[in-house]
Amino acid sequence: MKKLTLLAILFTFAFSSYAQEKKWTLQECVQYALENNISIKQSQLDVEATEADKLLAIGNFLPTISATGGVSENTGLSFNPVTNNAQTTTFLSATGRINVGYTLFDGLRNVRESQRAELSKLASQYRLDKMKDDISLAVANSYLQVLLNKANLEVAKAQNEVTLQQIERTNNLVDAGTLPRGDLLEIQATNAGEKQRIAEAENAVTISLISLAQLLLIEDYANFDVADEGYNIVGDDIIEKPVQEVINAAEENRNEVKIAIKNVELAEKDLQIARGSYYPTLSAFFGYDTRYTDATTFSTQVDPNNPVVTEEIGVVEETGQTVIGQFPNTVTREIGADPFFDQLYQNDGISYGLQLNIPILNGFATRANVKRNKINLLRTEFQLEQAKLDLESNVYQAYVDAKGALKAYEAAIAALESQELAYDYAKDRYDVGLTNAFDFSQSKLRFDNATIEVNRTKYNYIFKLKVLELYFGVPATELKF
Repeated sequence: MKKLTLLAILFTFAFSSYAQEKKWTLQECVQYALENNISIKQSQLDVEATEADKLLAIGNFLPTISATGGVSENTGLSFNPVTNNAQTTTFLSATGRINVGYTLFDGLRNVRESQRAELSKLASQYRLDKMKDDISLAVANSYLQVLLNKANLEVAKAQNEVTLQQIERTNNLVDAGTLPRGDLLEIQATNAGEKQRIAEAENAVTISLISLAQLLLIEDYANFDVADEGYNIVGDDIIEKPVQEVINAAEENRNEVKIAIKNVELAEKDLQIARGSYYPTLSAFFGYDTRYTDATTFSTQVDPNNPVVTEEIGVVEETGQTVIGQFPNTVTREIGADPFFDQLYQNDGISYGLQLNIPILNGFATRANVKRNKINLLRTEFQLEQAKLDLESNVYQAYVDAKGALKAYEAAIAALESQELAYDYAKDRYDVGLTNAFDFSQSKLRFDNATIEVNRTKYNYIFKLKVLELYFGVPATELKF
């Protein structure tokens, strides 16, 4: 028992350590967001809802079947449901009916509804795909912001290490009387400013990590961290393609245009469905019904023991002779109700036929509905044209942004190389006492800023490239970093 307890404690500790040491990659963050984001889940429910619409459209092609039944007890003067005779008594009765109906023609509205349900499902799927692309891009942007802040923090720490070394060296030279104390104070002031920038950089890293965790719906902010290695500039060959090629690919692959196209097709189906109300509706029906009652009935029959009775029927006026006639001697007998199942067979009946409904005038409701759907069709066509224009503008803007980001990155690298040479030169001069601490600190600050600018332009360029790849048709889950 003690061994099992010890193993459980060790397992729990190992799992907790793993959770704390785990660093999320960008692909893991994107995949987690796609599986857990609330907006994506809502879009998935929209897709599932279209399945219900499709099921309903298919059901319109099936016949309608309904069954009804009822049981009642009557007291007093009532009509016997079997004989339809009025009688004063108390009796129990039951009725049952099965109805079957089938629409033979309804202006092809059932066909249009089925086609519309399929289009609606595709439109919902495109909206879901667009939502996934938007979420993936937002996660990538937030992730790259974390990497940028981490890179800036590393630069600040590395440069502060150099400053601390300079403080130690300058302090020794001041004690030896080689340098004035003002140089030491200048370096110490530089160190204080760098400590402040390190604190700000650490705060920026923490805030960006929290923002990314909130985007992923992760509540354990304290243990959340990302992998900050291996993210380089890849896929930059797309920027060498002609912009029109990228625009054409976007029009074929982007969900914005696909959604607008499906909306136009849906509007066309709605117009066809509305026009179907102008046509007559032909339907067939079949019904089967039966009934039962426990009421007794009365039957008049000839008395077998005395089948004939003789009665006077008149007198002859001239002779006064009586006229006698013979009549059947009938007796009335009460007959009990037949058994339940026997009555079901004896009292059943069927009905069937066709029903034609011809619309003549319904207050212009059909005409108004058709007109409304015509307007909606025109509106969706305008929206499609606008979606294409917006997409072309966005792609062109993304293309120009990526080009500009590349130039900014290349310029930042060139500036860093120049500042690095200037910093090395200033450091060498400061080490031999040819320049003062202020000039050296200024050269070091420019070098630090150039390094931070390279980091900023690098991750900005990576993000702009990924945006361009999405427009070109690369799925969000297949983006390379």
